[in-house]
Amino acid sequence: MPQGLTYATVHKQRQNDRVVGVERRLILGTEGGLEAALGASAVSQTVNTSFVERQHGTDRGQNARKTRKTYRFSKDWRVHEAMTYYTLYRYNFCWVVRTLRQRDEQGRWQLRTPAMAAGLADRVWSTREWVSFPTVQVA
Repeated sequence: MPQGLTYATVHKQRQNDRVVGVERRLILGTEGGLEAALGASAVSQTVNTSFVERQHGTDRGQNARKTRKTYRFSKDWRVHEAMTYYTLYRYNFCWVVRTLRQRDEQGRWQLRTPAMAAGLADRVWSTREWVSFPTVQVA
């Protein structure tokens, strides 16, 4: 594991199909590291599942193999895994996310992908460009 990694989970207690309590559990890292990470977060001051649930919803929307109650389910695990990677990387490098846009010096909106927001890309890639890009770079 990377040094300094902090990982926490959320556990919900239910009674009669209703949430009656929520407990956070620190899995990796220190309590001080967790508090520092939450304090530095611009979007949340508590451990929650909203980000991963939003990602799961996006993944299901873009990968028909994960849609519930469909005939498009994967019969072969390798194909399912390949499609999962394909949709994940295509989303991050080729899909413009409206909420990530930024204004430039002239006040115009500049569209960005998640990879651009993370500093991994300098432009929106076309799907064709991304698929044809060699995965191993020869020096």
